[in-house]
Amino acid sequence: MRLLQELFTTEVGLFAATGIAFMLGMGVFFLRLFMRNDAPAAQEKAR
Repeated sequence: MRLLQELFTTEVGLFAATGIAFMLGMGVFFLRLFMRNDAPAAQEKAR
């Protein structure tokens, strides 16, 4: 409990929490970006 209090109340903890949230958000963004399938199939490109 003390660690969570320090994470959300001190300046250094808030910077760390912001960095963690930013990295998780980037991970979700890139996962969705790379999983999207809007490229044409290889057979259609060969024609």
